[in-house]
Amino acid sequence: MSEKYRIGRVATLTGCSAETIRHYEKLGLLQAPARSAQGYRYYDHQALQRIGFIRHGRSLGLDLHSIQELLNLADNPDADCSAADTIATHHLLQLEKRILSLQALADELRQVVRQCRGGTTSECRIIQTLFEQQSTETNPGKLGFGSERAR
Repeated sequence: MSEKYRIGRVATLTGCSAETIRHYEKLGLLQAPARSAQGYRYYDHQALQRIGFIRHGRSLGLDLHSIQELLNLADNPDADCSAADTIATHHLLQLEKRILSLQALADELRQVVRQCRGGTTSECRIIQTLFEQQSTETNPGKLGFGSERAR
């Protein structure tokens, strides 16, 4: 007989909270586990592997829907894996877009930080720049809240 684990032990072994494990069950990512006569959930090694798969997918930034699709593919070992490639390729493209966006934000923040000349906050270029950016985004052509600081 294979080893069975109660939810608390599964939580410890996988690094997931019991609440998260129950959530995965509700979403259908995990099959409902066997229950004891007292109503305790008992998970097998396969459930631990699935939770590990889900956690790894989440650590890569995959959404639960994509993880569900990948698990469905994993449950059908003879299926064509081109769907897995499509999911991974789509996610990679989204990550690369986000990286470009984050790099642009980092460049903007570097520029703002370089403008800091020290002194008082009323003369702070970081604060002034943030107010100036906010005012052009919310009211193009108008000075917004805090604009008196930028003068």
